[in-house]
Amino acid sequence: MPTATELDAAAAEAVSRAAEVLSGRRIALLTGAGVSTDSGIPDYRGKGAPVRTPMTADEFLASEAARRRYWVGSHLGWRAFAAAEPNDGHVAIARLEGSGVATGVVTQNVDGLHVRAGSRRVVELHGTMRRVFCTHCGQVFDRRDLAVRVEAENPWITVPDGVALGPDGDVLPESSDGFVVPECTVCGGMLKPDVVFFGEYIPAEKFREAEQLVQASEGLVIAGSSLVVNSGIRLLERARRRRLPVVIVNRGSTRADARATVKVDAGTSEVLRALAEVLPSAS
Repeated sequence: MPTATELDAAAAEAVSRAAEVLSGRRIALLTGAGVSTDSGIPDYRGKGAPVRTPMTADEFLASEAARRRYWVGSHLGWRAFAAAEPNDGHVAIARLEGSGVATGVVTQNVDGLHVRAGSRRVVELHGTMRRVFCTHCGQVFDRRDLAVRVEAENPWITVPDGVALGPDGDVLPESSDGFVVPECTVCGGMLKPDVVFFGEYIPAEKFREAEQLVQASEGLVIAGSSLVVNSGIRLLERARRRRLPVVIVNRGSTRADARATVKVDAGTSEVLRALAEVLPSAS
């Protein structure tokens, strides 16, 4: 179990209760932005989170100026975002899956860190920044290759020191004047990151995949999510209808604390590492 230097007495006691209710069960995990804060990626709503002015899908699709502004900010943040490494929480989740305790992980994050940590079954509800696709012909491009193109077509663009990285891997650009927006090399169509923008819905098949993962489990751990987004609440309710134990791990309150079997108010890295230590031997 975690040491006193990692968790306070209340949190350590809550972790013990969580381990008890999950013992002997196969669990699904649902993760939010709070799981990636220890990797240097800020969350949306936690203390000190940056003020956000998210790009909506309608704005991106309708306005060339908006797309230019988005791509400048997205590229400036991409290098720092892509350099982030999986933290102990990501590694612990991969361990739980590798030991057969976890059926997989559903994530609201677009950073790809669960995949890089070694998790094999990852449902990326909101998509991933690793890919870009053409809205016209459907051609898919690797974001790393696109970054090379952007810099070749905009040799003046540089990533400033001390860039204030946003939760989606972007920064607010000072200016987008003169920026050449990347186009599809197949048809010349409009490119869009393979992520769910504000104003868009999670693809139905993606949510069904998440539901199936929860359906195949006997418990649910929700880590690093304030559960403001309805998709998380819907998955929580799927678990509750089956009377499965639900453990919520998050610093501060969430929208569903009253519905949790156990709430652990602590950092996700420390708690997930502790659970990965004890659950394999308890299963």
